[in-house]
Amino acid sequence: MNKERLAAFSDGVLAIIITIMVLELKVPHGYSLAALIPLFPVFLSYVLSFIYVGIYWNNHHHLLYTVKRVSGSMLWANLHLLFWLSLVPFVTAWMGENNFSPIPVALYGFVMLMCAVAYYILQSCILRRHGKDSVLARAIGRDVKGKISPVLYLAAIISALCNQPCISGILYALIAIIWLVPDKRIERIAGKAEE
Repeated sequence: MNKERLAAFSDGVLAIIITIMVLELKVPHGYSLAALIPLFPVFLSYVLSFIYVGIYWNNHHHLLYTVKRVSGSMLWANLHLLFWLSLVPFVTAWMGENNFSPIPVALYGFVMLMCAVAYYILQSCILRRHGKDSVLARAIGRDVKGKISPVLYLAAIISALCNQPCISGILYALIAIIWLVPDKRIERIAGKAEE
């Protein structure tokens, strides 16, 4: 299989995930701005998750840019990532519908943690296939963002379980902000490799 087919399948799944999430934004039964107030937690959780799915889509695109040959392990690792990402609409809706209650907030963090683990596994499969001197290996270097994110997810999960979902929400937003800043390492290294 070539990487274009893998990317197209992944793009389709991610587009469906975003579509499912937006369908959770129900039209209010009123015509005033006040009718929108009860939807605020649902909208807030949607925005956070939309950003996360966008970050995964962007990074997945960059990751696949470095792939020369797709292996069976990459296919399964990619499906593993898509599985966890496909749960994002469920935990997003549950968290928003329940006004960021501790258990839904903790489960949201668990799913996001598993997405991060699955991304790491996919990245590792690509590194195994392409070697330590590959474009990806040079680009990720020490991968500080990749190492700090799971720690912050765990802290957010623990905070939610200790009845502090506001702290969890701040941590989830912080992780998104960390990853929202575009990671130019792959583009920079890949650009040099093409010269």
